[in-house]
Amino acid sequence: MGGAITEDMSDNAPVSRRGFLRAGVGATAAAGAATAATGTAAAQQELPVWDYIDGVDGGEEDLRGQDEVTVMVGAEGNGGDLAFSPAGIWIDPGTTVIWEWTGGGGEHNVETVEGPAELDSQLTAEAGETYEYEFTEDDEGITDYVCAPHEGLDMKGAVAVGDDVDTQEVGGAADGDGAPQIPDSARTLGVAATFAMVSTLAFAFFFIKYGGDYADE
Repeated sequence: MGGAITEDMSDNAPVSRRGFLRAGVGATAAAGAATAATGTAAAQQELPVWDYIDGVDGGEEDLRGQDEVTVMVGAEGNGGDLAFSPAGIWIDPGTTVIWEWTGGGGEHNVETVEGPAELDSQLTAEAGETYEYEFTEDDEGITDYVCAPHEGLDMKGAVAVGDDVDTQEVGGAADGDGAPQIPDSARTLGVAATFAMVSTLAFAFFFIKYGGDYADE
């Protein structure tokens, strides 16, 4: 029995170091490509087309699925404490939006420029002041609003309500800190690809150091 096993093994072509390394490098490259593709896909985000706030500071966020969201009034941006943060938000009908004053940048207000929602807060500079509005199905679409005293300094905002709005894909998440939001599925794929890459390299090291026929092809 032992002789048969020896004969079967001798019939196999020897595994060369060069061939094994080619296979390992190929697997590593494939895993790296999968990780890169995952990062590219994760960097894309679909958001409403915000014509009114194009180019203003404050960022944009998809906040659907939340019952209550907060927008800071007088956040840093537009050359001072002159931004709404986030400037653009996408929400579901039934969501309550709370605008909260930071106290910076002087007196601000929230006032509708165009759209279905009628926003009309008082003009104030008091930190901690809030203005609330519940967006209903009657407010579906995009409502553009402004801080009237600072409209010329681009202190503008927009609220998209519901799914029936024009959208576009943008690179990276558009939240206030500019960090990309990576979906759970993309994060899982990235971890799996990284594990495969590390495992391949570790196995290659072990094989070259402790076993295999190193005859060059």
